[in-house]
Amino acid sequence: MAGLPQRTPMNDPATLTPAEEQAFLDEAAAHCRQRGASLTPIRREVLTLLRRQSGGLKAYDLLDRIRAVRPSATPPTVYRALDFLIDQGLAHKIGRTNQFVACNHDCHDEAGLFLVCPRCGRVTELRDEAALAALASTLEAAGHTLAGPEIEISAVCRSCSGAHANAC
Repeated sequence: MAGLPQRTPMNDPATLTPAEEQAFLDEAAAHCRQRGASLTPIRREVLTLLRRQSGGLKAYDLLDRIRAVRPSATPPTVYRALDFLIDQGLAHKIGRTNQFVACNHDCHDEAGLFLVCPRCGRVTELRDEAALAALASTLEAAGHTLAGPEIEISAVCRSCSGAHANAC
């Protein structure tokens, strides 16, 4: 997925153009084809909804949104699509909030750092090789290894920090 557009403060999902969103989805479909899989219409719709929501979505929120275009959709439909997207490295499950987010990075060989704002629920994915290496080394020294690829950190986002500072 080397060509996937990265979601950064400059291309937040709310500001992506239709062309950028289409390029992301086309690259995601190509990534799946390279792995012998198919980004079906329902999977594509779920990925689109995740990509547009910076704070992540719970499965039943996704189901409600999918039902707007596919009234017969059921919970297993959404869960199968989410499992597929996670297996393909296109989405992540954030256990702390039981939400799903679209992946913002094109490398899934290593763990990802996810900052979860305890105030608004916004999820920010970081790729910091030095921090990951230091964490892996520290865990190894303590006799532990990561149980999964998502490392969740509770961290107040910039918007909430600013709102809190203004409230004081």
